[in-house]
Amino acid sequence: MTDKLELYFKAAQSAKIGIWKINLETNHVFWDSVTKCILEVGEEFEPVYGNALNFYTEGESRDRIKSMVCGAITEGVSFDEKFQITTAKNNIKFIECICLVEKNSEGVPTNLLGTFQDITTEQNLINELELNVQKFSSIFSSANDAIFIIDTSNGIITDCNPRSAALTGYDISELTGLHNSQLFPEKYRKEVRFFLKYNLYRNEYTVDETYIQTKKGESIPVEIASGKKFQVDNVTYLVCFIRDISERKNSENKLNLLSLAASETTDTIVIADENGAAIWANKAYLDLTGRNMNEILGSKIDYISNGPETDRNATSLLRKAIKNKESIKITILNYSKNGEKYWFELNITTALDNNNNFINFICIGRNVTSRIERELELKELLEVTSNQNNKLYNFTHIVSHNIRSHTSNLSMVVDVIESTDDINEKISYFDLFKEGTEKLSETIEYLNEIITIQQKTSIEKKEICLKKEIEKTKKSLSLVIKESQITITDTIPDRLIVSAIPAYIDSILLNLFTNAIKYKSSERDATLEIGYEIIDDYTVINFRDNGLGLDLKKNGHKLFGMYKTFHGNEDAKGIGLFITKNQLEAMNGKIEVESTVDEGSNFKIYLNEK
Repeated sequence: MTDKLELYFKAAQSAKIGIWKINLETNHVFWDSVTKCILEVGEEFEPVYGNALNFYTEGESRDRIKSMVCGAITEGVSFDEKFQITTAKNNIKFIECICLVEKNSEGVPTNLLGTFQDITTEQNLINELELNVQKFSSIFSSANDAIFIIDTSNGIITDCNPRSAALTGYDISELTGLHNSQLFPEKYRKEVRFFLKYNLYRNEYTVDETYIQTKKGESIPVEIASGKKFQVDNVTYLVCFIRDISERKNSENKLNLLSLAASETTDTIVIADENGAAIWANKAYLDLTGRNMNEILGSKIDYISNGPETDRNATSLLRKAIKNKESIKITILNYSKNGEKYWFELNITTALDNNNNFINFICIGRNVTSRIERELELKELLEVTSNQNNKLYNFTHIVSHNIRSHTSNLSMVVDVIESTDDINEKISYFDLFKEGTEKLSETIEYLNEIITIQQKTSIEKKEICLKKEIEKTKKSLSLVIKESQITITDTIPDRLIVSAIPAYIDSILLNLFTNAIKYKSSERDATLEIGYEIIDDYTVINFRDNGLGLDLKKNGHKLFGMYKTFHGNEDAKGIGLFITKNQLEAMNGKIEVESTVDEGSNFKIYLNEK
């Protein structure tokens, strides 16, 4: 008997199973070394009756062990239970405690003996498994997708979640035991069967689209996904996830309709990302710009079609709106791929989601070249009309003032002639009458010349060598230049070509040369320097003299008027600069002057080269 007991102790130690015993008559407690090791006490530790219960974690485990031990002592009931303990080193462990009750001949319990085994590792695995089962059960029950577990040997649905019932219209009890093919319209069953078979073979997660048929016979578009297979008791199962995509399909259909409409509309449409880079454009936009989709994608909408004459301020406004994710409406001059200019009216709006988060820029535009050109033509016409009205007003003023002056003088002479009976006196007034008619004739000739200039705005310009024209003018005025002793120099290149009406250039040069001669200063040697510069689209000819100069503050506004003279010269008629100004304006040019009294003047002739 002793040998058997010793063998049993060795076997228990080898299996790391502790042995314990309580003598109920003497209250002596025995723990072997394995039990002490599990409780993390030293070998010298002497257990005391009753204090072993303190190792059981306070709460459910301690209450339950007390109840079990009490039942064993008082009623002789053995037990085999699992408990949670807190060791002497405050470590949590799970143990399995087996208790057997020894009784005397009278049936009274005398000894409690049993085993004490550390099952922490196994219990942790069980707890983890139970937690995972709870998680799976929660996911399985609350998932938005319908989940079906299918027995691959016969295609029967063995389990499914509540969403499956909501999607199909069947009860869970009706779905369980149903062949999976019954969920799909007949025309889709073959492809679903192939899909499941393929996934069973490949054992991969894959997704496809199909239709299911509800209990009421309604077809619903769904996305079907197959997970990896698993085995339980040698039976292979496949998990299928089915998601209702009706809303997505409806959205796609609407989007396709909108895309079709956007593709066929004559308005251009571009969709751009948050940085203003194009991600889609319709046919109208591609046709307008002359570019293909690959050239458009990724290009920035704020300068994709910019060119030399594109308004930089407009481009800057576009970039600012894109940077700040703001809507903007703007008209801008753009260029197609082949360099053709077109006016583009662009309306950029921001697309936002339900939470006001930015999604995309929607850019809708149209070619408004015809409209803008009409507007520009109308503006130009209005400017011309306004200019003509001003000229007409000035002309009317000249006619009413100058001709009236002459006719008044003639009328007075006639009155005097008629009022006298003296023949000699009458004859004496004929010279005054003749002088008045000559001045009236001269005025009418000047007015006729102005009318001719203003009417001939469409005369074709020609390319003229400016240097040769200056030399011709100097030659024609050579005697006057010699008599006035004026020094005329120029820095005009021999090859400088200007675009102008030859007769007007000849007249303009003649007027400016004679002006410098007429109004030279007697205080110094007279000079006239002729130079040039290029300013934008103008060739600017400078006629700088050192003559009498003008008080521009006092007379600047009258300088280019008809019959305006400022120095009292007997030969001054006040018509030259007036004609020069009209001739330049007829060629889309202009005249400006810089002058200082007793220092000289610089007349700047702007010849428009466009």
